[in-house]
Amino acid sequence: MNPYNTPPPPSRSWWRTTPALLGLLALVALLSAVSLGLGFLVMIAAMVAVWVLPAWRWYARLGATFGAFFLMLISAGMSGQLDDSKPDKSDASAQDTDGKNTEATPSPTTSKAPELTDYTGKALDEAEKGTRAAGFTPERHDASPEDRPIAVRSAWTVCFQEADTTAQSVVFAAVKDDEPCPTKDGGPLPWPKMPDVVGDTYNTAVKALDRAGIDLDSVTLDDVYLDIDAPTAEEAAEEGDEWRVCFQRPDENGDVTSTTTVHLDLGQWTDADLVQKCPSKKDTTYKIPANDPDYDDGSDTAGGDSSSSDDRSNVGTVHPGSYCSPPGATGVTKAGTPMVCGPGSDGRNRWRSS
Repeated sequence: MNPYNTPPPPSRSWWRTTPALLGLLALVALLSAVSLGLGFLVMIAAMVAVWVLPAWRWYARLGATFGAFFLMLISAGMSGQLDDSKPDKSDASAQDTDGKNTEATPSPTTSKAPELTDYTGKALDEAEKGTRAAGFTPERHDASPEDRPIAVRSAWTVCFQEADTTAQSVVFAAVKDDEPCPTKDGGPLPWPKMPDVVGDTYNTAVKALDRAGIDLDSVTLDDVYLDIDAPTAEEAAEEGDEWRVCFQRPDENGDVTSTTTVHLDLGQWTDADLVQKCPSKKDTTYKIPANDPDYDDGSDTAGGDSSSSDDRSNVGTVHPGSYCSPPGATGVTKAGTPMVCGPGSDGRNRWRSS
């Protein structure tokens, strides 16, 4: 046979050629990147074509089969179609936005506001000093309705405070140290009210004043008789059931402020005294009538000796140091000590020990 006259082998269809199959494998990768389902169908078609159409050796066909499978997986994986745990893009976008907002705007529950000590009941100057140390700007005003200027801050006490953490400021409402705080800022000061103690014994009166919130150091004692000296608080307390309140100032329900002096005018008597009641007015009578220079006991009778007016009569219970009359009269103290009426250091007749 003449080789030059031998007819050429029949040509194969283009889809059975190697380039066509390689293009089919490339199509698997391309479609898998777009849609995993479509890529899977094309991969099946490519595997069938590899095993049926070309005249490849078995190991080439096997390699092409695995190649088509891996191309599908690689393309689908690179496009994110195999990541089931990946959130939806809309969810991820919302989460990113929330995250940015969280970072940009701190949560009120997590942001730590500046701490400020409660200075209620503290000195105003101490409160303002501590406030400045905490980074706040202090302001102040009178807590009473009088709107008084505050000059000496150490002499004022904080009743109320109101802080503004945003503006880093705090407002103090204060009163003077010896004043009570009102129930609200700008309200009236709740001064103690004077109780009615007229007719009470000294001990009973003191208890009533204490219950009303009145400082007993503001109480001044005086006597109501011309011949009796005012007792001290200690002396009145020792004989508290004998001293009686005859007059008081302020009157009942009067305000007792920090500048008010409470006056109690006392009378004293026991069952042995001739007079056992308060006089109608202060400093108008004598506790012991015989101490009155004009006192007439009726001993001066017609035709009698005028010396009888100097009778050294016993007038009963007397108070040492009190004024007395007539000179030479005698008496005894509550403790039974004999007393005589005679000139004192001031030249006036007073009861002295005999």
